[in-house]
Amino acid sequence: MPAGFQGELSREANTSIDGSWAGSIPAQYGVAPRVRVGARKWFNLLWLIPIGFVLLVVGIAVARGIRELPGVQAFIAQYPGTSSLPGDAPVGFPAWVGWQHFLNLFFMIFIIRSGWQILADHPRLYWTRHSGPGRNWFRMQIPVPADPLYTAKQDSITLPAGVGLPGRRHTIGLARWWHLGVDTLWLLNGLVFYVLLFSTGQWLRLVPLHWDVIPNSISVALQYLSLDWPVETGWTNYNGLQLIAYFITVFIAAPLALITGLGMSPALSTKFRWISSVFSIQVARSLHFLVMCWFALFIIIHVTLVLATGALNNLNHMYASQNTESWAGFWIFAASMVVVVVGWVAATPLTYRYPRMVQRVGYALIGPAQRLFEHIDSKPGQYTEKDISPYFWHNGKYPESPEYQRLRDGNFANYRLRVSGLVENPVELDLDQLRKLPHHEQITQHFCIQGWSGVAQWGGVSMQTIVDLVKPNPDVKWVIFYSFADGSDGGIYYDAQPIEQMSYHLTMLAYDMNNETLTYGHGAPLRLRNEVQLGFKMVKWIKGIEFVKDFSEIGGAEGGYNNDHEFFGYRQSI
Repeated sequence: MPAGFQGELSREANTSIDGSWAGSIPAQYGVAPRVRVGARKWFNLLWLIPIGFVLLVVGIAVARGIRELPGVQAFIAQYPGTSSLPGDAPVGFPAWVGWQHFLNLFFMIFIIRSGWQILADHPRLYWTRHSGPGRNWFRMQIPVPADPLYTAKQDSITLPAGVGLPGRRHTIGLARWWHLGVDTLWLLNGLVFYVLLFSTGQWLRLVPLHWDVIPNSISVALQYLSLDWPVETGWTNYNGLQLIAYFITVFIAAPLALITGLGMSPALSTKFRWISSVFSIQVARSLHFLVMCWFALFIIIHVTLVLATGALNNLNHMYASQNTESWAGFWIFAASMVVVVVGWVAATPLTYRYPRMVQRVGYALIGPAQRLFEHIDSKPGQYTEKDISPYFWHNGKYPESPEYQRLRDGNFANYRLRVSGLVENPVELDLDQLRKLPHHEQITQHFCIQGWSGVAQWGGVSMQTIVDLVKPNPDVKWVIFYSFADGSDGGIYYDAQPIEQMSYHLTMLAYDMNNETLTYGHGAPLRLRNEVQLGFKMVKWIKGIEFVKDFSEIGGAEGGYNNDHEFFGYRQSI
């Protein structure tokens, strides 16, 4: 093989995060969260704080006033707040509920913090798969600049220290290991919770069994607002408002978190196109965000009311499994909060110091699912020309080498794609020769690891055609794609792809995009498309391809440039 390819790689993999992270990418702070109102107006969500305070004061005044009315008093007397339960409904809280409660909270802090970090890498949300300027309904960033080569990486923002996980700008690779890895633990914990919930009858306390839960919940809300609070009866029976909140959290929000998470998987969305045609990645991403908002709001209100409506009694219920006002539950709660706080504080410095450990543990947890999902082949046909996105984000570090500039200035007339390695027939192909090979075309959706998406029509040559042409040796397991572009830490960009995915219908080398020659910003003269993978693995500005047995001696030996330097994974089907 041409020795120059591997000789141009950075040979070291990063092992920590410091000031040189991601090519010394500077901190960049966005704007306060905003939601779209109408076609062009944006509402700053920070205004909800004073507005909410004013509405709360007004609500308290109104509730205290109308509570004295005879009709309202009769309503509260008829619907004091709780519905009746069957005679065999359990009373109290078994110890496993306390453990589940603590583990759920502990896992959730890492899931939410890393989720914020992931959102910060593309701080915009959409309801359409066409993630272009003006289509977002939520943003934490300025409007997209007019620069035609503005990249999604440039758009990422920094979160305050201790808020995002791990916190530094463009640490999405590590944030995803935290998010997906802890998600796995959270789902396992939830599965155990569901099994115990239904096997012990505790579900009777969490599912509304009578329609009177609605007037009872209205009554409870009125009692809370009037500051003459209802009697706490959680040991035997939740009030209507608690029941609705717990039911939504356990049986709607939690499953929806899983479903919307899977909806962002490129492999699953490409395979189950009858679902993803309606339930697009951006719908999934927006709903996933709203589910997070529900969990965050629920935690804040839940903790506030637990402490305000009889802290000792409530803490004994959940943490000591007893209906008393002793201090036992408080001390168990205090110890659990120490664990939570230590976990919160330690997570970021631990990640900065031992990022490879975070990556390895995260992959050990989520890896089986990723390996399962990546073995999914699909055929073109889900999208048509009418589905093509009017805007397709640019991304990556543009090539700046004299070699590339000469080729570009000459309209790539002297370009040669070098295909070599463990093959019987190494070749060098110019663009005319590539265009004479059997033409392959597909209209597919791009999934960026940062969260944006777009549909484009790609024209070029199937990787199966290249495989048939060069005839790899039987022991080849990986295909390395080399770019003209440098990575952020020096050395050219590259990525390793499994050999079996080269035969997938939707794996190709594209030289056309939307019936026009591939542009500079999108990877001219040649780029990879592999639709079961996230976008960072689809190498642009390809200069060479090498078939190898393994990648242990290539670059930093992690299977790709972003894997070497930014702790991404060489398997990223989710």
